[in-house]
Amino acid sequence: MKQLHKQASVNQRRDEEIPSNLASTYSPKALKHPRSLPRSINYLFKEQRLLFILVGILIGSTFFILQPTLYRLGPSDPNNPTTSISRSFSTAHDLVSKPTHAKVGRVPVGLGKRRLRIVVTGGAGFVGSHLVDKLLDRGNDVIVIDNFFTGRKDNLVHHFGNPRFELIRHDVVEPILLEVDQIYHLACPASPVHYKYNPVKTIISFLFNHTNVMGTLNMLGLAKRIGARFLLTSTSEVYGDPLEHPQKETYWGNVNPIAGERSCYDEGKRTAETLAMDYHRGADVEVRIARIFNTYGPRMCLDDGRVVSNFVAQAIRRQPLTVYGDGKQTRSFQYVSDLVNGLVALMDGEHVGPFNLGNPGEFTMLELAEVVKETIDSSATIEFRPNTADDPHKRKPDISKAKELLNWEPKVSLREGLPLMVSDFQNRILNEDEGKAIN
Repeated sequence: MKQLHKQASVNQRRDEEIPSNLASTYSPKALKHPRSLPRSINYLFKEQRLLFILVGILIGSTFFILQPTLYRLGPSDPNNPTTSISRSFSTAHDLVSKPTHAKVGRVPVGLGKRRLRIVVTGGAGFVGSHLVDKLLDRGNDVIVIDNFFTGRKDNLVHHFGNPRFELIRHDVVEPILLEVDQIYHLACPASPVHYKYNPVKTIISFLFNHTNVMGTLNMLGLAKRIGARFLLTSTSEVYGDPLEHPQKETYWGNVNPIAGERSCYDEGKRTAETLAMDYHRGADVEVRIARIFNTYGPRMCLDDGRVVSNFVAQAIRRQPLTVYGDGKQTRSFQYVSDLVNGLVALMDGEHVGPFNLGNPGEFTMLELAEVVKETIDSSATIEFRPNTADDPHKRKPDISKAKELLNWEPKVSLREGLPLMVSDFQNRILNEDEGKAIN
């Protein structure tokens, strides 16, 4: 304690010995005055800073002044990159202006509709390949999933090398993981020859076995996980042999689910619609359902058993046109481009459906045969054969719902579209015959 007291006394004496003048010299640091205006101006002019600022403003102004006129530049060429960009600007403007029904200025670049990533199952098939053409032409990224049971690589070969196109060989009865915005589910054997050839595979494409999800369930599950919008391509076959004519979407149908040869296809599609609606109601999946009526056009399989392809192939090969029954059954035929436009309108719209997508123009089989004869070979003969089981007597869509809610209706008549299909078939049959001759 004595040592501590002594040390404290020494420290007190040292403090008393510090000169008072040194203690008084301390003062806080003076505040820095803000930079004067002349010095700020001098800073801007140094190292050409003002010049860089003015050049940046000029470039930005020029870009935003000239951008609205980009979509008017150049010819309307689908293969022209400038035209494709212009179309995307125009589409973005339409999408923004339509919901408000007000006059809206052109949308600056970067503020329009973003490029979508879309998967198309069955995209190598007849309808799927035309849908892929449309989606790519709109500037989207497209992934095609196909197992090539009925699809053909030839239908997509013109897209090979396109960086926005991807083709995956895969069966939809097995799960797949992708990140996409929209799913067009077209995968299923749709022609009588194919779904009768393997009826079990046709129906399991839409159903499930024990705990393994398949077909539509896989795609619906994918849509649920990633929040994608899902479009199911159903069929007019859900109406069976209809007792209502023309058929509205509210009609429940008249089908043979047990003994009919078509039942594997009909019931598979009906079940797919049920699953889609269950996912929509129970899991909030954005679902769209299209019921497709008879469709024709280029890239159809030559011998798929459908009446239009049958008649056209037979007429080109100089064979009799095969008519089953008395030929008084009626069908409605829409050109494939009309169908594709309807599918895209349905996907882009805000209505679940189902929607009938077909051409209400009705023809008997004998009338169709006469149109084919006029187009290809007027000397062609007609051969009658016994009718097939469960063949519907009448088939005609009521498309008033699609007209009202989707602003869609078919544009191409049978007599306009048939020559386009005939040209495609003639080239393919000629190549087929040349291949047989070489072998």
